[in-house]
Amino acid sequence: MLIKDRYINPFTDFGFKKIFGSEVNKELLIAFLNTLLPPEAGTVSDLSFLPNEQVGRSEYDRRAIFDLYCENETGEKFIVEMQRAKQNYFKDRSVFYATFPIQQQAQSGEWNFCLKAVYMVGILDFVFDADKADDAVVHHEVKLMDRSTGSVFYDKLTFIYLELPKFTKTMEELVTEFDKWCFLLRHLPELTDRPARLQEKVFLKVFELSEIAKYSTVEAAAYEESLKIYRDLKNVVDTAYDEGIAEGIVKGKAEGIAEGIQQKALEVAKSLKDAGLDVETISRCTGLPVTLVEGL
Repeated sequence: MLIKDRYINPFTDFGFKKIFGSEVNKELLIAFLNTLLPPEAGTVSDLSFLPNEQVGRSEYDRRAIFDLYCENETGEKFIVEMQRAKQNYFKDRSVFYATFPIQQQAQSGEWNFCLKAVYMVGILDFVFDADKADDAVVHHEVKLMDRSTGSVFYDKLTFIYLELPKFTKTMEELVTEFDKWCFLLRHLPELTDRPARLQEKVFLKVFELSEIAKYSTVEAAAYEESLKIYRDLKNVVDTAYDEGIAEGIVKGKAEGIAEGIQQKALEVAKSLKDAGLDVETISRCTGLPVTLVEGL
């Protein structure tokens, strides 16, 4: 595969880790998170990367592998996930993932149960089905809410989702740092230069890290493989997801839709496994449990 782009695709595993997953360049992740967090969260000034593979508190619990897992200077935890293809239960997975940094705060002996805040950030290359009718909201901030009063019930657990396909501003319309990050994440592979609107130090650093021509032969090959996996998975999984919905609609019931999506996910997982893709990647992209994928 001949790569003609000047800059990497940040939705590839290689690209995402290259930009946001390095201790040396963690100021990029800090700057990005500070554009997403609610005002009451304050400003993140430092981050420490934590192991991205997490296991439950007993040998019988499931494990989780995050794209990025980090902690700020006050002990608050951040899980950052780049979701490249549609997944039927991505919201469920988000909630499940958030339980790990909550449980890990448990202390032996006397403990007052005071928890540090946990933030689950999902950067989506698709739009939730429930949100397709509303093109206006790109940035979703979700907290536990008391429906009777409309007030936040618990402010230490926050889910942030970016539905990037909804971000349609042009270069000339970029105003805020949030605008610029969204534009860059959506359009980085399409750019051929460093636009005048994106000349801040943090974005110049992104361009520097993302320029494919500067990569070694090994890095270029790793990116090429990552790009191929991204394109194949997105095409196969998105198509299968839509076909599953179509088959379910024919059956005429909500259960039929869920059944159709599940069946298509199993078919996709089987095909990807036969092609030699690892079960962790298949699980993450199809939403199927690792144990189910292993048994196909």
